[in-house]
Amino acid sequence: MFTFWEIVLQQFINGLVLGSFYALVALGYSMVYGIIKLLNFAHGDIYMAGAFTCLSVYSLISGYMPGWLGISLAMLAAILASAILGYIAQRVAYRPLLSAPRLSLLISAIGVSLVIYNAVMVMTNSKAMFFPGGINKSTGISYGHVTITYMQISLLAAAFAAMAALTVFISRTKLGKAMRAIAIDTDACYLMGINVNAVISFTFMLGSGLAAVAGGMYCVYYGNVQYSMGYLVGIKAFTSSVIGGIGSIPGAMLGGLLLGLLEAFGTQMLGSSWKDVFAFSLLILILAFKPNGLLGKPEVARM
Repeated sequence: MFTFWEIVLQQFINGLVLGSFYALVALGYSMVYGIIKLLNFAHGDIYMAGAFTCLSVYSLISGYMPGWLGISLAMLAAILASAILGYIAQRVAYRPLLSAPRLSLLISAIGVSLVIYNAVMVMTNSKAMFFPGGINKSTGISYGHVTITYMQISLLAAAFAAMAALTVFISRTKLGKAMRAIAIDTDACYLMGINVNAVISFTFMLGSGLAAVAGGMYCVYYGNVQYSMGYLVGIKAFTSSVIGGIGSIPGAMLGGLLLGLLEAFGTQMLGSSWKDVFAFSLLILILAFKPNGLLGKPEVARM
């Protein structure tokens, strides 16, 4: 029989794992919005495409490279494929509309989402794909009746390492500083000789790569992927970025982890059917008191 604190610990771990998926996807939303003020609704479908790529590649190489080495190579392939997909979407559907009204960009993003969604649906014949066996998901560190599996530890370590690396990249590198400068004043960056289009392209590729990491983690953890999985995760990742403060990198991380924890504890308290009701009700209350998000700042309009 689980004690109260064992239940709290178990759901805390479950919530962190789930929240790390949301946080990685939310980072792409926040980076793109911060630079070109676009709500990239195709981002969830890029996450889904990354999950399918990871699973497909691992299925091919698992007979030669089983275990975590094969998963790592499959995830690298997913990152590369999603980065290329993000670049193509930006180059074809978004760049020609950068000077157009924001609504045109939004409609274009919805169009890209539908294209990716339906393309994967046709290629998979509307069927789910399942992760090959061979990865032990049950062994781990036990505390009373609670078991923190080595898989959970590995996935959390990978997620937090990716978020930490992104934070260092944005704050310390020349390209990261260019991204922050464009988010503040694009016209001034043009005048200073910054290749704005190249930086925007890189931002899309970086965000898409992080989404692929989340997609690969999902298929390893849950053991299956399907073409419709991107929609709900995209909505929740967008919600996470808004809760944390859209455009804020630390806010996207915080919002994703918070949403994952709320869902985990909501499932424990009310059941899986009510977890979203519980989580989003609390998030609405948070926004009522913090309209700009937990770490967001009010935007100042320039005259």
